[in-house]
Amino acid sequence: MSSGASDSPAEYLAVREAVGLVDRRDLGVVEVSGRDRATFLNALLSNDVKSLAAGQGCAATLLDIHGKVQALLLVWVLEDRVLLLTPPGLAASTVEQLDHYLFSEKVSLADVTAEWALFMLAGPGAPDLAERVIGVRPPSAPWSSIAATVDGTAVRLVTGGGETGGAEVWVGVTASAGDRVASLLTAAGARPIGAEALESLRIEAGTLRFGSDIGPSVLLPEVPFEPLLSHSKGCYPGQEVVVRIRDRGHVNRHLRGLVVTGDAVPQRGDEVVAGDAVIGSITSATRSYGLQHPIALALVRREHAEPGAAVGVRVDGRVVPATVSALPFAR
Repeated sequence: MSSGASDSPAEYLAVREAVGLVDRRDLGVVEVSGRDRATFLNALLSNDVKSLAAGQGCAATLLDIHGKVQALLLVWVLEDRVLLLTPPGLAASTVEQLDHYLFSEKVSLADVTAEWALFMLAGPGAPDLAERVIGVRPPSAPWSSIAATVDGTAVRLVTGGGETGGAEVWVGVTASAGDRVASLLTAAGARPIGAEALESLRIEAGTLRFGSDIGPSVLLPEVPFEPLLSHSKGCYPGQEVVVRIRDRGHVNRHLRGLVVTGDAVPQRGDEVVAGDAVIGSITSATRSYGLQHPIALALVRREHAEPGAAVGVRVDGRVVPATVSALPFAR
């Protein structure tokens, strides 16, 4: 939806100062229906689903028994079903993983990605623009949603969780109406946002991307996990590992931010070093339009993970100085 990479700084500013429109039709959508849908999901996901009423939601993970992250999910509870938004290309495999645990429960699982068009309005003007176009004020709580109509089309308005570090409103419509609704939103003033600007916004906010910052090789306690986890809910796969680490141990590495000196943007997989020792690796990196220099997310050994620690990143064969940062990055 972006008009080109050269517009990325302006797209970034649109989200920081006004409102941008991010096309999220790359995400997967899994529909969970049936009488036992809430208790079934509650027994499998890391966050509390059973206590959510229609119109509420949360972010969550699906873990394996070792506490490693198999999927990063957004949970939208509707009146008659639950929608799980998955990373791109993972809807079918998420259905398979959930189906593995399905025995006598009254639950149906379906990959309905092709039926949905998803968009995200991002920026301080997002709630007002959504209300102006659709006629309904988005809810205030993160991942809460409300049903509405626009131009004769049913719409789901969902308040986002801060992927870009600011106000967000998701708009979900039928796939056939996606282009029409996107045109209405851009005509009302939402600027289309491309991948480069979105990556700067995402990394500045410290938002995890599945497959790079978090995934099947990563323990949930190694990353900032509080929005993804309920400590008071019942059992779920991987809970024993998560609780044992919390109560009696520690992880050997942590996801942290890195502020990188100079102009070279590291690549995913570049080594993070301290002296001659390799102490971690880059998971995501970008040039920050807010900070005006390269920043990165990296999994770093815990003895070097304190914010302010001086480290290096091996970029194109040379070591570039960097400083460990807490997340989100200060702007």
